[in-house]
Amino acid sequence: MTSRRDFLSQPAPENYVAGLGRGATGFTTRSDLGPAREGPTEDQIKAAVAKRSAQLGLTEAKDDDNEDPNRYQDPDNEVGLFAGGIYEKDDEEADRIWKDVDDRMARRRQKQREAREKADLEEYERKNPKIQQQFAGLKRALESVTDEEWASLPDPKDLTGRAKRERQARMQRFYAVPDSVLAAARDSGQFGTTVADDGASTEGNKDGTVTDFAKIGAARDKVLRARLEQESHSSGTATAGSATSIDPKGYLTSLANTQGAEQSIGDVEQFRKMLKSAVDSNPKQASSWVAAARLEIAAGKPVAARSLIAKGCQHCPKSEDIWLENIHLNDNHNAKIIAAQAIQANPRSVKLWVEAMKLENDPRSRKKVIRRALDHNQESEALWKEAVNLEEDVEDARMLLAKATELIPESLDLWLALARLETPANARKVLNKAVKKLPNSHELWIAAARLEEQMGEGQKRPVMKNAVKFLAKQNAMPKREEWIGEAEKCEEEGAVITCSNIIEETLGWGLDEDDDRKEMWMEDAKSSISREKYATARAIYAYALRVFPNSKSLYSAAVDLERNHGTKDDLWRALEKAVEACPHIEVFWLMLAKEKAGEINEARRVLARAFKQNPDNEDIWLAAVKLEADNGFIDQARDLLKTARQNAPTDRVWMRSAAFERQLGDNEAALDLVRDALLLFPAAPKLWMMKGQIYEALGKPAEAREAYGTGVRCVPSSVPMWLLYARLEERSGNVVKARSVLDRARQAVPKSPELWTELVRVERRAGNLGQAKSLMANALQQMPKSGLLWAERILGLEPRTQRKTLLAEAIKKVEDDPVLLVTAARILWAERKLDRAQNWFEKALLLDRDVGDTWAWYYKFLVQHGTEEKRTELVAKCVLNDPRHGEHWQAVAKDPENADKKTEEVLKSVAAGLS
Repeated sequence: MTSRRDFLSQPAPENYVAGLGRGATGFTTRSDLGPAREGPTEDQIKAAVAKRSAQLGLTEAKDDDNEDPNRYQDPDNEVGLFAGGIYEKDDEEADRIWKDVDDRMARRRQKQREAREKADLEEYERKNPKIQQQFAGLKRALESVTDEEWASLPDPKDLTGRAKRERQARMQRFYAVPDSVLAAARDSGQFGTTVADDGASTEGNKDGTVTDFAKIGAARDKVLRARLEQESHSSGTATAGSATSIDPKGYLTSLANTQGAEQSIGDVEQFRKMLKSAVDSNPKQASSWVAAARLEIAAGKPVAARSLIAKGCQHCPKSEDIWLENIHLNDNHNAKIIAAQAIQANPRSVKLWVEAMKLENDPRSRKKVIRRALDHNQESEALWKEAVNLEEDVEDARMLLAKATELIPESLDLWLALARLETPANARKVLNKAVKKLPNSHELWIAAARLEEQMGEGQKRPVMKNAVKFLAKQNAMPKREEWIGEAEKCEEEGAVITCSNIIEETLGWGLDEDDDRKEMWMEDAKSSISREKYATARAIYAYALRVFPNSKSLYSAAVDLERNHGTKDDLWRALEKAVEACPHIEVFWLMLAKEKAGEINEARRVLARAFKQNPDNEDIWLAAVKLEADNGFIDQARDLLKTARQNAPTDRVWMRSAAFERQLGDNEAALDLVRDALLLFPAAPKLWMMKGQIYEALGKPAEAREAYGTGVRCVPSSVPMWLLYARLEERSGNVVKARSVLDRARQAVPKSPELWTELVRVERRAGNLGQAKSLMANALQQMPKSGLLWAERILGLEPRTQRKTLLAEAIKKVEDDPVLLVTAARILWAERKLDRAQNWFEKALLLDRDVGDTWAWYYKFLVQHGTEEKRTELVAKCVLNDPRHGEHWQAVAKDPENADKKTEEVLKSVAAGLS
């Protein structure tokens, strides 16, 4: 046997601690308080662990407290390497230098990098093209598809069945289950019997259900008919409010009509529970009772509603609203009783007294109720007003108002009402008393001014002047805008003189000379005109002209006001004032002469006065010529033109002289005048155009071509002359030459929509549709906001199916263009959308009233789809605006054969030639 001891008999190793391997550090119990040994210290434990690790060959454990937190840091990451150092100016300069070096190196590589990225992107797009790019060729091929081929394409089929599922989902309906179905389901499992007409008992089937529905329906109808007959017989003897008359024939119909308006039973029950909870929790809240009663009314239970509101009145006797609701829910007889109870609980409630008064049928009873109300509420303005309204005798009403103003001196309405009922002399006294009681009220002063106007002394007594002084002293002067509002109110009620006095005394209040007074007053006048208060606007202009007596803009605005909204005499007076204040502004002289053109002697006198003030003014000379020519005095007109060429030798006078001879048919004389004028004014484009047109009228295209060619060399910026030149070549059959002329024109005037449009039309008329589209694309690229180009493309180059899409795109790009708006109206007109087309025509007219083509297209539309009244109104507006521009309008209006035509005749001629 061996002498080695067993494991348990061996001595413990040095510093052995039981359970140290599983984390034990030793512990002490009460039994160890004696001679027990202490446990190992922390240093002993660390030493033991280190020794054991060395025996096992493990790495020596390190102290966690001394670990370096940055031991796992990336060696290339130098962030914070010198964080503890001092950052000096040298360091800053070094960083700046290195940053400049980095930026320069990046710029050197930028082009190479961008080229490489672009090549990679192109390679990626080539290998992964978009669906839009894959179908680009097919889309371009759609240009050759005609309208008939497009219309014959079959509709696409729904291969996925998605449309069918959506259609089935739309057709699916869900309905709330009625109570009758629920009741039938509840009773389906019960056994029962029914009583037949003969009194015999009929049992159900074995499962308890009744299957003879015909007999059930007949019995139901019989019972319903009996009840209806009983109700109809009892309605005649029933007391008022306890029963209603029932129409047996219309009863079921009325029920069917009301079922759709009623809420579902579940919602009503839910609301009823909520309101019942609110009433029970706070019975003193009147709004809960009112809501509960209104719910019962909506549910068709007026009896329950009256019961609820009655309980509410008991709990809330001081609430006006709940008493008023109770009165409204009952008939007249019961409402009177309820009103008496309400007033007894609230004797100072004005609303309840007024409601009680309305319940009475005869005026005497109403007066009695109101007087009793006034006994309890002597200072109620509403009750006094009701009492005055009930009085039929003016004297009694005056007495009541006198008493009311004594009791309520601060009521403005009562004072004004009393002043209206008094005689003029007494009314002045009443208003004086009112001003003492209400010194800050400007309404009383306005009433006093209106009183003076009614007495015929509105211009004599300066009431408003005194009012402004008094109110300014009281620091109660209203703002200028409020005074303008009061003036407009006076104008609306017929007090025009008071309106003018208010504006005269208050328009300049609070404004200094540094303020833009003229602009502000013109804006005020325009605002009044927009509200159709023309007398107020007239007074504003009159005051402004007194402050700015030589303002052309103010006189022009005043003349426009009289022309559009005044009489002819008012217009003459305004123009006379304008020519007196501004004698050297020929526009007012011409307006006055034109307005008096019906009386040739008066017009001659006006022009004679104008000659004295403006001796060498060409406009006045030409106006005199037009006056004589329009009245048939040809020789006098020719003599005036000869004198004008001597006294006012301008290109316009020479051109008017040549045009006058053309209108008379003497082209040779006109040509001589044009030749002489071109010697004096070689840079006048209209003279060159007139020379070419005269040669065309004489049948000499070669001379006309020479005139146009010389004209465009002298005045290369004249677009109309280039157009006449190109059209002459096209009419002569020289399309190539016309194209060459327009190319030269585009070089001289690069961004002219008219030239581009004419070039596109030349190609289109020559049959080169592809070239026309290419030119149009180039033109729109240079001038994307040209309405003329868009209109030509939409109507002349694109098929009908694409017009609306292009029109929407054009409207987005072009802000406001009358030609484009007319194009939209024409497209809608072709689609028979007449109301929308008319709206677009009117938008175009509002945008620019000087374009004659818009008036002509609208007139043609009204000829086909409008009324005679509408056409007459349009013609009157056109004559008033006198349009001068437009491609088709100028071609007709400037034709010498149409020189004698009025605006109405030109409008109808242009409309007849449109296509």
